[in-house]
Amino acid sequence: MSQTTAPLTFEVDRRADVRPDAEREAVLANPGFGTHFTDHMVTATWRKGEGWTEGKVTAYGPITLMPSAAVLHYAQEIFEGMKAYRHEDGSIWTFRPEANAARMARSARRMTLPELPEEDFLGSLRALLEVDHAWVPPYDGSEKSLYLRPFMYASEAFLGVRPAAEVTYSVIASPAGAYFTGGLKPIRLWLSKDVSRAGRHGTGAAKCGGNYASSLAGQLEGIEQGCDQAVFLDAETETNIEELGGMNLFFVTRDDKLVTPALTGSILEGVTRDSVLELAKDFGLTPEERAIPVAEWIDGVSSGEVREVFACGTAAVITPVGELVWAGGSAPSTAGEGGGEVTRAIRQRLLDLQYGRADDTRGWLTRLV
Repeated sequence: MSQTTAPLTFEVDRRADVRPDAEREAVLANPGFGTHFTDHMVTATWRKGEGWTEGKVTAYGPITLMPSAAVLHYAQEIFEGMKAYRHEDGSIWTFRPEANAARMARSARRMTLPELPEEDFLGSLRALLEVDHAWVPPYDGSEKSLYLRPFMYASEAFLGVRPAAEVTYSVIASPAGAYFTGGLKPIRLWLSKDVSRAGRHGTGAAKCGGNYASSLAGQLEGIEQGCDQAVFLDAETETNIEELGGMNLFFVTRDDKLVTPALTGSILEGVTRDSVLELAKDFGLTPEERAIPVAEWIDGVSSGEVREVFACGTAAVITPVGELVWAGGSAPSTAGEGGGEVTRAIRQRLLDLQYGRADDTRGWLTRLV
């Protein structure tokens, strides 16, 4: 559903009632995650036969939809997640946004939504940050950032199973604090055997809300068992590890391999996942993507073949994984109090790149403001 049009421009309509400086500074001092939002948002509209038009930066506020809007009935929607980082000189950067743009285009194709060109994707981020740059937390070593959420949904008012002829794109932003407020701690995972996140030839590789909704039952089951999150197996054989509800998994082996489940079409291709694979050789590790039976995890942490286990994603960057639990059993943790040596080293390298403390030799950073 791609359609060639002129690059979008974003008309700015600044709100008069922006948050007072003191109120904004109070939020930035303790932002949490996903609970506070900046003063403005970006919107644009796609219509069949017209392409993308009506780019705007306008006041953050309620979205008006007809009760018959297609997204409410047929779940035609996708989204992305990324962050803006304040560097020491006050400039604002983001990490590998072209990878997010490419993934959003892939998600759009799978969900039969129009593709947003990379130029317009990046333009929408710059347009919002040029207005709301004061909402990016200061550079202070605390891992604070501004979380960016581009999303797209079928806004056409109709009832009928077909691709929508009108689609809305938007970007909102939310100040985010450090994921681990009390220091880096291993998470305890529940092995979900009765609930699958996604199936073969389904939408698992698309970043759409349905994949996250389908993971909630397993996640709640895990929480009831005293775990932090759930890990899902493939729906076809129910033997191979896939991912958590919103994070990819990695295993560091005794022979210095960095192993992660191969992309099968039911696993989300995480930007952090890809970055970790790229960085592996910097740490003397051999990256390997393949099917990983859950039995290999269980036996490996007991025998010492698996040295470390960690998960990765935009929000937490790198998360050490501790104990794996299932009904009637558990596999021991390989992580110390703050995670293993490799886990900590890769996490620190990513953070140093994102905050401009390390040389960006791969060209992963893009300046927004």
